[in-house]
Amino acid sequence: MTVQRYITLPLLLLVLANLVPVFGVLYLHWDVGAIVVLYWTENLVVGVYNLLKMLVTGGTAALGTLLFFCLHYGGFCAIHGLFVLELTQFAGEISSELPVASWPGPLVVVQKILYFGQQILAAAPPEFGWACIALLLSHGASFLLLFIGQREYRHTSVDALMAAPYKRIVVLHVAVIIGGFIIVELGQPLGLLLALVALKIGMDIMLHNRAHRAISAASEQAAANGNTRP
Repeated sequence: MTVQRYITLPLLLLVLANLVPVFGVLYLHWDVGAIVVLYWTENLVVGVYNLLKMLVTGGTAALGTLLFFCLHYGGFCAIHGLFVLELTQFAGEISSELPVASWPGPLVVVQKILYFGQQILAAAPPEFGWACIALLLSHGASFLLLFIGQREYRHTSVDALMAAPYKRIVVLHVAVIIGGFIIVELGQPLGLLLALVALKIGMDIMLHNRAHRAISAASEQAAANGNTRP
């Protein structure tokens, strides 16, 4: 069965949020470091909303899985973030040593992410915060209007949601990091910076449509079989 393709408000907001780096490049003199680090920050935003999706889908029974996701995805993002910072030298020399006593057990992973975030924000331009807010609003609209409003949670599972952010990072950030490396080596020409943003927008649209088409197809199939969850 063919699933209808159309422009939704969440998709439009996603594109608008992705246009913020264009303004940054053209008028605020953002370099490739600011752009790639912003895209890494979006992974944290995606992770937060994914936790909410998992909670809505699995309820309190999924709390153990949510904790595992926090630690595993948090560690993944920390390693990814260190690589991005090393590649771009966005915040200069990033210290991996925590300035205060470590949090107990595996929670030190969360503490490290917060510490890295503090160093990044200290080196970022003031407008960087507005770009992060735009990403929060964009993904928030998708969560409220599609996942909750259109009840997409009825046609997914906690396990599927847990794997979703990793697929996004692999597909999207491999391309972005390779592009960022090439741009650094070529001296960060304006045209290539804008091309990197255009690549990100195009891939975001593709991933957004692919994810929601899959859920829509599952919804239609469940309705046809009379198995739709209440």
